[in-house]
Amino acid sequence: MRFVLYNIRYATGKRITRAWMDILRRTDDHFKTITEFITDLKPDVVGLVETDGGSFRMRHLHQAQQMALATGLPHHTFGVKYKADGLLRRFPVFSKQGNALLTKGRVQHKRFHYFRRGFKRLVIELELDQATLFLVHLSLRRNVRRSQLLQLQQFVAETSKPCIVAGDFNALMGPDELKGFLEATGMNQANNDNAPTYPSWNPCHVLDFVCYSPKLKLNAFTLPKVTLSDHLPLVCDFEDLSA
Repeated sequence: MRFVLYNIRYATGKRITRAWMDILRRTDDHFKTITEFITDLKPDVVGLVETDGGSFRMRHLHQAQQMALATGLPHHTFGVKYKADGLLRRFPVFSKQGNALLTKGRVQHKRFHYFRRGFKRLVIELELDQATLFLVHLSLRRNVRRSQLLQLQQFVAETSKPCIVAGDFNALMGPDELKGFLEATGMNQANNDNAPTYPSWNPCHVLDFVCYSPKLKLNAFTLPKVTLSDHLPLVCDFEDLSA
């Protein structure tokens, strides 16, 4: 199973000087370029962090749905990353900002969790035949990240299948922030050398992680040096447990 994790920054490009420009920028052309790149990787599962669910930036096209069609991955699961009753869900653009999982294999069960704390709260859980996937985008505040990791640890403990936990962890203090989570869950991280993933044009921070249960075998890990977003993509080849 080839798993690709990519924070695509809503396809707004690698960097912009003013944040408000991200809200106004048309993204459909650049999104096509990102989609072509991911299609060429021939993934079985794609985790998209910061994806647009159909705002005017994309001419009201749903990025996860469009990428699912282009890559030949028949199942896509998208959720807005803010809390279910939050104020931002009432505003244009923000109400379409979320994360998504695209999968080739059959989805047995899906569930949306929401962290108790944080600005970005969504956790997408998908149960596949081989494993259970969790996709996250953690807080920029360290104390909130600690709380979120503890809650994520509980989600993992409640699953019966091997797990893959992936996303933008915003580990601004370094990968040691994950030490307690990895020890508690017994999981490994695919980027074992802690190669930096951000910013894409001059990587110096390890913000993006793919963690996996020891019952899964990691056959290959690559970090393509592309600047289609401000993050680098992570490409993981896991042994297919159904083979």
